[in-house]
Amino acid sequence: MPTPATTQADADSPSGATPEPKNGLDRFFQISERRSTVAREVRGGLATFFAMAYIVILNPIILAGGQDMNGHHLDNAQLVTATALMAGLTTVLMGVIGNVPIALAAGLGINALVSLQLAPKMTWPDAMGMVVWAGIVLMILVASGLRQRVMDAIPNGLRRAIAIGIGLFITLIGLVDSGFVSRNPDSAHTTVPLGLGTGGQLQGWPVLVFVLGLALMFVLTVRKTKGAILIGIVAMTIVAIIINTIAGLPDSAWGLAVPKIPHALVGTPDFGLVGQISLFGGFQKVGILTGCLFVFTVLLSGFFDAMGTIIGVGEESGLADKDGQMPRMGRILMLDGIGVAGGGLGSCSANTCFVESTAGVGEGARTGLANVVTGGLFLLTLIFNPLATVVPSQAATPALVVVGFLIMASNVREIDWSDFTVGIPAFLTIVSMPFTYSITTGIGVGVLAFILLRAATGRFKEVPWLLDVVGLCFLVYFLLNPIEQALGLK
Repeated sequence: MPTPATTQADADSPSGATPEPKNGLDRFFQISERRSTVAREVRGGLATFFAMAYIVILNPIILAGGQDMNGHHLDNAQLVTATALMAGLTTVLMGVIGNVPIALAAGLGINALVSLQLAPKMTWPDAMGMVVWAGIVLMILVASGLRQRVMDAIPNGLRRAIAIGIGLFITLIGLVDSGFVSRNPDSAHTTVPLGLGTGGQLQGWPVLVFVLGLALMFVLTVRKTKGAILIGIVAMTIVAIIINTIAGLPDSAWGLAVPKIPHALVGTPDFGLVGQISLFGGFQKVGILTGCLFVFTVLLSGFFDAMGTIIGVGEESGLADKDGQMPRMGRILMLDGIGVAGGGLGSCSANTCFVESTAGVGEGARTGLANVVTGGLFLLTLIFNPLATVVPSQAATPALVVVGFLIMASNVREIDWSDFTVGIPAFLTIVSMPFTYSITTGIGVGVLAFILLRAATGRFKEVPWLLDVVGLCFLVYFLLNPIEQALGLK
């Protein structure tokens, strides 16, 4: 039974034999073979870009907010350039070589780790060198086939749960980034961590833009309108610009991106941070053991964040086969490793597969051509960087909620809930991702629960040995703080 997204994307695709490619572009990206069209790929690429363009603004804020052991801060303008440059290059590479609609950019969570944990103990070039090492190790794991085997060791039930967890996770991201849901401040003295809007009420024009956009996208999706997500983003951006112009709202009301026509369209990129790394300085400053623990932490976060995103996109797009394999999987995993190393080389933190790619998949993207569009737009922001701030999060985040629903609808019935050794780990995986705001944590909790429950029911031999190794790595990851204290590293 096709998913709602598949039905929309493939409604006008003939069944039966694979269509003949129309031209060289079609043949190279296998557009007709994957039941897509150039128009869908372009729409999907645009939708993904708009859904993740915020990273060009947010990543510099996170990295520039930290300081290294010498008290130095990274330059914000240089970070904007580095973030857009590496996102564009790695995304285009994934599209051309991997031929999948999975965009890459500086990973949230990893950038905070680099800014708040690595940099204070060394210099910024040292910290970025650690990121490069994590990427190198990832590439070695791919070349050895170990990373592929780890993905293959994940049981089907957990694969589905990972996809569902990602659906809930991106839904929560959409609700929080739009202001529809917000964190209750500690001063509220409440045990409820999240609440509706501000003070339990929806307040302000920006939230209204989100609500209207969500309603519009769901209506268009139900009516199987081509370009539903992109139409919604563009329409609500126009509405937001009109509202902001008439109401004269302060920029802070919208968050990172303000819906107004910029005073200048062109900005000058500053490539000063690109290549400013030290591969061995970090180990000299903190020691080999601590340095290896830092690399391990970055490695594990990037490894499983990307794995979860790849599984989610594969399931939602229909590109994954019954065993969860996607075409060119080896290339995809290698390019993810290159992205991690490339992000460090560009001094913008590790680049990894972005879960917001599902916005483009929901729009119909099935090939790497969508990535070329997304990556090309990131590269254009190097010059036209003011345009990256025109689309407010309230216009783009409804796409994440819609796609979150589509992912859940296509996977939740595929889990064998009657087998508690599968159902309980699946449940824990699903709830842990949004509640901890981490794909890696959700996968780790699910893997450990699966191993424990299979062992408790006398079925430990059914657990692949490689999954046991993964579980041990997660155990170290979760106990990293007490381990560091026990070793005198804290």
